Amino acid sequence: MPSAQWNGPLSGLVVADFSRILAGPYSTMLLADMGAEVIKVEGPGGDDTRTWVPPVRGEVSTYYLSINRNKKSVVLNLKDDDDLAVARRIADRADVFIENFRPGSLSKFGLNYAALAERNPGVIYASISGFGTGDGAGFPGYDLMVQAVSGLMSLTGSPEGPPYRAGISVFDVVTGLHATIGILAALNARNDTGKGQHVEVNLLSSALSGLVNQTGAFVAGDNVPTRMGNAHPSLFPYEPLPAADGDIIIIAGNDGQFTRLCDVLGTPELVDDPRFATNADRTKNREELRPLLEKPLRERSKAEWFERLIAAGVASGPINSIAEGVGFAERLGLEPVVEVGTGDSMVPSIRNPITFSENRLRYELPPPKLGEHTAEIRAWAAGEDA
Repeated sequence: MPSAQWNGPLSGLVVADFSRILAGPYSTMLLADMGAEVIKVEGPGGDDTRTWVPPVRGEVSTYYLSINRNKKSVVLNLKDDDDLAVARRIADRADVFIENFRPGSLSKFGLNYAALAERNPGVIYASISGFGTGDGAGFPGYDLMVQAVSGLMSLTGSPEGPPYRAGISVFDVVTGLHATIGILAALNARNDTGKGQHVEVNLLSSALSGLVNQTGAFVAGDNVPTRMGNAHPSLFPYEPLPAADGDIIIIAGNDGQFTRLCDVLGTPELVDDPRFATNADRTKNREELRPLLEKPLRERSKAEWFERLIAAGVASGPINSIAEGVGFAERLGLEPVVEVGTGDSMVPSIRNPITFSENRLRYELPPPKLGEHTAEIRAWAAGEDA
């Protein structure tokens, strides 16, 4: 520990993972897939997501399983002097330290950035918070809260209905990705300077960045976006439209795609209609164009239209369930499901979406049982390298 046998792009890197729930563990799982040795430090009660059920695989939360592969778990109570000493030794030997405690709360344990950097000046210290270290430092950092206050929920749902949350904790995932990017950038800078640094990300800033064109519409155009159901504020068609047996997604992102769409639908006259000549025209006159597209679409099934539209280079797709989505990726040869571990400990998991030409990702360790590697990690922290 760390493992020397794996040819991953981050092999040899040690990550002390003091995070929990989603944003931090998702980030450290990505690092672990790329070869980093991730030590998951948990309190006596374990990561909260261990108890977030249903659903389960056996008796284990699938939420926990989805974001904790390739890690080793050690249980440490930071209020216990012996355990705190072990935690400090782990942090002192780590290349990366990642945490999502309430801002400032690790100071009393000597695990804040200033204290750790004195002992381990090369450490990349990543902090994840809900609302930064200023006036929002005391706010609890839950994704649903951020979906609400960022404005995302004001955009989600039908215009006449209530606001809705996204179907996943989308800003936890975005923040975890931002944390990973920051960590990798800081590691690259350390190659030149030899110095570590403090990387900070928070859910609200990540949310506002992740809302891209919608927040951009406000800050650059003084436009406050509102709920439009499945419609796009700047493109048409870019939404579900009805085929004979249900809705299918139809997208025409430029004039050429709209021309090909009309050719497939047998409505070439729409291309020459001045109301629909450009994307701006089609967006402005969407209520006039929509029924003209729906009429031919209702004559064939979703499957027939999907085959014809894709063959013509027009973006479209059925609205799948999660099971159908995984199956669709399998039919395309993307191999979305990987088996992590072996034998009775094997856990199916979703493949890391990154591939490398010269390195390979690992799917070696199933998500650890609580404290499964405590003895091994205590020995390593004490300098007893395997």
